[in-house]
Amino acid sequence: MSTLLSGSPLIAPAPFSTGELHSRRALIRAAAAAHGADVVLAYGANRTGSAIPWLTTWPVTREALLVLPPDGAGHLLVGFHNHVPDARRTVLGSGLDDEVGPIGDDPAQAALQALRRLGPACRVGLVGPVPARIRDAVGEWASAVVVLDEHYTRLRMVKSDEELRWLEHAAALTDLAAAALLDAAGRGASEREMVAAAEHAYRAEGGTHHICYVTTTSMSAPDRCVPAQWPGERVTRPGSVVVFELSAGWGQDHPAQLLRTAVVGAEPTALYRRLHTVAETVRDEVMGRLRAGVLPAELLSSLRHVRAEGLSTVDDLLHGLGGGYLPPVLSGRDLTPSGLHAEPLRAGTTLVVQPNVCTPDFTAGVQTGEMVVVTDTGCRSLHRFPPGLLTLPFDGHQPI
Repeated sequence: MSTLLSGSPLIAPAPFSTGELHSRRALIRAAAAAHGADVVLAYGANRTGSAIPWLTTWPVTREALLVLPPDGAGHLLVGFHNHVPDARRTVLGSGLDDEVGPIGDDPAQAALQALRRLGPACRVGLVGPVPARIRDAVGEWASAVVVLDEHYTRLRMVKSDEELRWLEHAAALTDLAAAALLDAAGRGASEREMVAAAEHAYRAEGGTHHICYVTTTSMSAPDRCVPAQWPGERVTRPGSVVVFELSAGWGQDHPAQLLRTAVVGAEPTALYRRLHTVAETVRDEVMGRLRAGVLPAELLSSLRHVRAEGLSTVDDLLHGLGGGYLPPVLSGRDLTPSGLHAEPLRAGTTLVVQPNVCTPDFTAGVQTGEMVVVTDTGCRSLHRFPPGLLTLPFDGHQPI
């Protein structure tokens, strides 16, 4: 399947500039001030909490907490003492002057100590999944506590030029991994082997893992309608169909996403042609409507093509991605978006358009789509992977 992709070797983008990082801090400080906070406290744990890497470039491992004053350097506290040296190298290497130290055995007290060093009690803005113990301790000390999550999320929905370069590289890595996955599928691979092939392809190029969902079933007797989060031992055979959702990233929290359906060693059956034709109709209509200023609710009307054929959906129609699973998230389950999900689209927003069309009994399904960036006049795909319902030759004698 290497013929699916051709072109120049991958060239990694430059690290985020110090100017980019200072710009991000200026944005979150301005949001905090506009909503009544003096100091920002961002938190993450167990590889979640996207504000920490966005503001410091340190990927959250066990636990991390950042105290960011109204101006000047921040104070980053990191879980596990053996993670502190790497965190310090990472942050200082990015051009920031933050103090980096251990969070210790009592993160709530560590947070209070960092805040008290700034002076008297002040108004603290919280970002991320702050645990109740830290939230309560900060609330007792601060003159006010402001939750900034919604305002932070709004900032992350629009990407900077540097972020877009990272996401374009992530898309190239994702395309490379998709070709490897389908190479394996054409050789009788199991779902686990397909995932291993995909992950090896982008890991070898320095990419980071986000998701690799895949399923295979028989076109003549299908029993799967959407990619599986946990791969199994099912193998491809002539007449199989493979459906995957794949995201390779570049750095922390900057993944792209590609979704495709492929048939193996046979022509698509009438059912799968029908399902995919409807999915492509929905995808093309949504992409044709995307542009700055469009209301997300307007895009949901494209699902009428699914209903008109007596078919159904399981997964989202589209969602934001890059810095988290972001608004707008649109699906057939909720036809009245609200909050950030209802706001007009802005140029620089990255979305994954991904119609998943299934039979009403959810035994058969397809999915197609990819990450795009919204522009003032339309949208632009970040991927170069071939579209359409793909047909793979089968050669079960080739090693995987």
